[in-house]
Amino acid sequence: MSDDELEWEKLSSSYDPDAGLILFDKRIDRMRNPRNDQEFDRLVLESVDWVNMVALDAERRCVMIRQYRFGVGYTTLETPGGMVDPGEDSGTAAARELLEETGYASERWTYLGAVEPNPAFHNHLCHHWLAEDAYVAQPQALGEGELIRVELMSEAEVRAAVQDGELKHALALSALARVYALWPRPFRHPAP
Repeated sequence: MSDDELEWEKLSSSYDPDAGLILFDKRIDRMRNPRNDQEFDRLVLESVDWVNMVALDAERRCVMIRQYRFGVGYTTLETPGGMVDPGEDSGTAAARELLEETGYASERWTYLGAVEPNPAFHNHLCHHWLAEDAYVAQPQALGEGELIRVELMSEAEVRAAVQDGELKHALALSALARVYALWPRPFRHPAP
């Protein structure tokens, strides 16, 4: 079966203006399954693209952050990241977000590629960037809804945090895995 044969036909799209979502627009697409001509409503959460950064200082320590995450209800360890503002490219957004969240800046940026956060119902990408020789340029410039603690971690400490399950943010892991060998193969966590 070719990719063309897997394509569903979009019959209509509508938005829910009363969804009350902060980071997303809720879109419902009416789609037709090419296998059986059945019609289905499918949820799409539209968003601008996101960025995640692996920032290494001159000593090759990784600039990590901790913040409370409402979805899981606890404080997580992750890489700095955020949203690409309208009119920005992902590199500009990465530099801005790193500076705002951590106070760090860098002149050495490398694009590490992008991932689809969840293509089942998200329409955007998360771009990964590497910032080398990062340095403290200013105090954090956090938004009203942010509370972030910055930590510097060695590669060994990052790897240990991944292996013991402390660091499990999928997008942070994806970015970090493009810089570090994070886990042995096959990787196994004990079942919860």
